[in-house]
Amino acid sequence: MPIRNLDKIFAPHSVAVIGASKRPASVGNTVLLNLVDGGFTGSVYAVNSKYQEIGGVACFGAVGEIPDPVDLAVVCTPAVTVPDIVRQCGEAGIRGVVILSAGFREASEEGAKLEAEILAAAKHFDGMRIVGPNCLGIMAPHQSLNASFASDSPQKGRVAFISQSGALCTAVLDWAIQENVGFSNFVSVGNMLDVGIADLIDYFATDGYTESIILYMESISKGREFMSAARAFAREKPIIAYKAGRFAQSAKAAASHTGAMAGVDSVYEAAMARAGIVRVFDVDDLFDCAELLARQKTPSGPRLAIITNAGGPGVMATDALLDRHGVLADLSETTIAKLNEKLPASWSHGNPVDVIGDAPPERFSAAAEIVLADEGVDGVLVVLSPQAMTDPTGAANAVIEVAKRSHKPLIAAWMGGGKVRQGIELLNDAGIPTYSSPEKAIRAFMHLVSYARNRETLYETPREVPIEFSLDRKKLRDVFDTVFNEGQDVLSESASKTLLEAYEIPVTKTSVARSAEDAVQCATAVGYPVALKIFSPDITHKTDVGGVELNLANSDAVAGAFNRILSRAKQHRPTARLEGVTVQHMLVAPNGRELIIGAKRDPVFGTVLMVGAGGTNAELFRDLSLELPPLSERLARRMLESLQAWPLLQGYRGRPGVNLDRLVEVLMRLSYLVADYPEIVELDVNPLLVTPDDVIALDARIVLDRQTILHPVRPYSHLAIRPYPNEFAKIVKLKDGTSVLLRPIKPEDEPMWHDLVASCSSESLHLRFRYMFKATTHAMATRFCFIDYDREIAIVAETQVDGERRLIGVGRLVADVDHRDAEYAVLVSDPWQGKGLGSFLTDHCLEICHQWGIRSVIAEMAMQNDRMIRMFDHRGFEIDRRHAFDAVVARKKLAVQKK
Repeated sequence: MPIRNLDKIFAPHSVAVIGASKRPASVGNTVLLNLVDGGFTGSVYAVNSKYQEIGGVACFGAVGEIPDPVDLAVVCTPAVTVPDIVRQCGEAGIRGVVILSAGFREASEEGAKLEAEILAAAKHFDGMRIVGPNCLGIMAPHQSLNASFASDSPQKGRVAFISQSGALCTAVLDWAIQENVGFSNFVSVGNMLDVGIADLIDYFATDGYTESIILYMESISKGREFMSAARAFAREKPIIAYKAGRFAQSAKAAASHTGAMAGVDSVYEAAMARAGIVRVFDVDDLFDCAELLARQKTPSGPRLAIITNAGGPGVMATDALLDRHGVLADLSETTIAKLNEKLPASWSHGNPVDVIGDAPPERFSAAAEIVLADEGVDGVLVVLSPQAMTDPTGAANAVIEVAKRSHKPLIAAWMGGGKVRQGIELLNDAGIPTYSSPEKAIRAFMHLVSYARNRETLYETPREVPIEFSLDRKKLRDVFDTVFNEGQDVLSESASKTLLEAYEIPVTKTSVARSAEDAVQCATAVGYPVALKIFSPDITHKTDVGGVELNLANSDAVAGAFNRILSRAKQHRPTARLEGVTVQHMLVAPNGRELIIGAKRDPVFGTVLMVGAGGTNAELFRDLSLELPPLSERLARRMLESLQAWPLLQGYRGRPGVNLDRLVEVLMRLSYLVADYPEIVELDVNPLLVTPDDVIALDARIVLDRQTILHPVRPYSHLAIRPYPNEFAKIVKLKDGTSVLLRPIKPEDEPMWHDLVASCSSESLHLRFRYMFKATTHAMATRFCFIDYDREIAIVAETQVDGERRLIGVGRLVADVDHRDAEYAVLVSDPWQGKGLGSFLTDHCLEICHQWGIRSVIAEMAMQNDRMIRMFDHRGFEIDRRHAFDAVVARKKLAVQKK
């Protein structure tokens, strides 16, 4: 569904330039000329009380004087005038506004007040959308629209460019014109008073001209909206992002190992990976990726074949590929045989395919065509180094002809200067991305491979790992509230472990000793050897103050250690509250590994999870992985796989591997804990002992957010990704007495979803999907099973059939991003039709609509679907039988409730 009124900005029928001017090189003059000279076919009006006309364009004293409707207003006046101008635009019925003016919050506190006045004025006019202020403007080349003060307009293309830097926009434009790279849309977002990056991603997802997005960002203010939009877009098309400010320091000093290790940039890194975004670290990479995205299809995998006329560049390309974890494609025996027929006997007989320095254009062509046909090849890089007998221009033409016939990406590296210039121009004109070196070409290719991998993660069906909590969560909340309300912002090790244990995360039992005698008694009770640790609410890193002693084997050792620990702690931290020590049994695990797991609250993306190599050296080695909750089994496993310590966890040189399934389960349980309790702002488990048999938390520390305890927030508002909505599950009884669980769908349901569709007749499938298909595929299933619970809900009906779980129906509700309107569809398995299941699914989905604040629901069905038409009619839907394409449309307006 389209984003409200952004069409008024990017596809307007009429534009008014407020602050238009005759003064050369002024913003108002430049914008007006760009609109007129750029070929915009709609109406253009100038607004300035000083003139009657500007360059042949009619000029009015105010927007309210323009006699015709205006879709878009481009504001170029001083900042102090803008709030009143926005009000005038609203009164004139203008719903699209681009504010180029500077002098707002980026300049001063007074400017920030002006922004507040603009927002207050815009709120009076439902649906008004604002880009800016303090921006370069917007361009929509396919609409011949240049509503900016940039000096040049880009060509038409398939890449949307979104930037938080106006200066970078001008640099990108200059580069794009030189390289003949086009754009579908070009946006400088400025201060993002209203329209933000998430809005634009959502809008460009519906734009038929946009096949990919290039994003330059400095900061994100609405992490959840950004993640939702980016994940939805990246499922189908790539997003390449450059994030500036990699080394910005956190606004608040870290209070734990997790906080110290999970810095600001590393959280952005984790968020972008989870959203399926490919991140680049060099602006040159951004340009290279833009070229590749604009010209080539995404590779289906990392297997690259390299064709070269010189051994050295082939080795350079191979090194770059392997260094970036790409795969040098293994050429099949058939491919090798065909190459033997076409190439000299001295060719390399493998990948890279060295066609020899005297290769004429025909040899490049033959090699490229043969290699592209290999099923084990996902893409091809052709490298040309100019030698005495080389024809760079002829080779370019030959490669172009081959590329036209291939569905796989083909990229080129034409090395050299003047001799290869014409060939490079031909390749660029033909849409083949061309680079000056093999390394640059490999780098760009691997960014696209990274996107393909990220998208695979978005679509990967996790295996079912049932983690059932037998604990009553309402009762559990009462217990947690008791702990939270004790008044301590930092929970003791014992209290922290109590919360972990409640979520069935194994912990070592910890006793608190206030004296040396208490410590000896505790040690005797738990059994030697024992570990002693300082017990203080003011000390985060116990080892830093000499507050830990291990492997204490008898009472004398314990008594001595007690005194030494308190003495050292007092010396290092004289103002700290020292309340004694904790005592716990030392676990002897020769094949165990120490990890650290934890969570921290990020100001943008909410709670973030971390796992890494643990112990006292955790922060030194920084072998860690971050992820956003909630975790699935596959996401938890991927976190572990990304660690340098992963080979050690699997087992190394005769040492057994750890219990990975148990470790994955503990990570998932931790994600449930921090998702359920927004009061937890930081959590550390260090070390987490992982053995071949079990996983045990040896130490734990939880930091609370006192404000969240005093002022509770909406459930899951502290997360960037909406967890599985258990609250929408309910049990119903069908007419025949069958008990059915109605619940939201989840990725693990894919196998049962395939079975559900297979159980439906061709007629039922046609009535639901309104087209015929032979069989379901994984790609089809991902569209229905992998959903963003902030945007849509699929309620499945699950029951037991012959002792096995089965899905027997599904109702699907898809809302627009503003949660104003929703589309609904329902499918019931043939054997279960006529038992009231469709009605139960529909009523449940309508209840969800009320909770979401949906204003209207629409359902489309085939004219022959009498049963569904009667069901909707019975529920007060307006039935429209006049709809085109042999369909009936049912609509219903709902009473709006607070969410």
